[in-house]
Amino acid sequence: MASFGISRTHCTPLAVTLLLALVLPPALAIEVYTDREVYGTVGSKITLSCTFWSSEWISDDISVSWHFQPENSRDTYSIFHYAKGQPYIDDDGIFKDRIEWVGYPKSKDGSIVLHNLEYTDNGTFTCDVKNPPDVVGKSSYVHLLVHDKAPARAGLILGIIIAAALVLVIVVAVVAYLIRCCWVRRQARVARELR
Repeated sequence: MASFGISRTHCTPLAVTLLLALVLPPALAIEVYTDREVYGTVGSKITLSCTFWSSEWISDDISVSWHFQPENSRDTYSIFHYAKGQPYIDDDGIFKDRIEWVGYPKSKDGSIVLHNLEYTDNGTFTCDVKNPPDVVGKSSYVHLLVHDKAPARAGLILGIIIAAALVLVIVVAVVAYLIRCCWVRRQARVARELR
């Protein structure tokens, strides 16, 4: 019998590897979602939403971590961690007594609320979720901008400008109509007096 250069001892591991590759489903990465940018006002609160999708059932070993990188800084701070069903809030950092856990991992939610916003809260917040065995995936980032008062939205400003322009056109039309009516009445009275 002819030999093809592959021994029986090398075929078995190769066959097992091929069989496992065909039978086992490919691992999917966990996907984490946040808003790109949120706006808050000094002294108010804001929810930093973090949702995720995992190909696995939500395990008891799920963990949610939030990190903060202040604006114009390279430093990153761990501000919140959820693991084994317990939230762990930073007790002595810049967000001391200002973070509230509102997430519910069984519903694929890892959101937090920041209370009493300050200018120093401007920066990038990172949400990271691990759901063993689904631990591969990218974190999601949200940029927080804190202002004295809520920034006006472009749509709102445009709406106000359009409404003001329409009111102005209506006022001009009414004034023109009243002037025309007065002029017509005056012409009619002058015509009667001339007869």
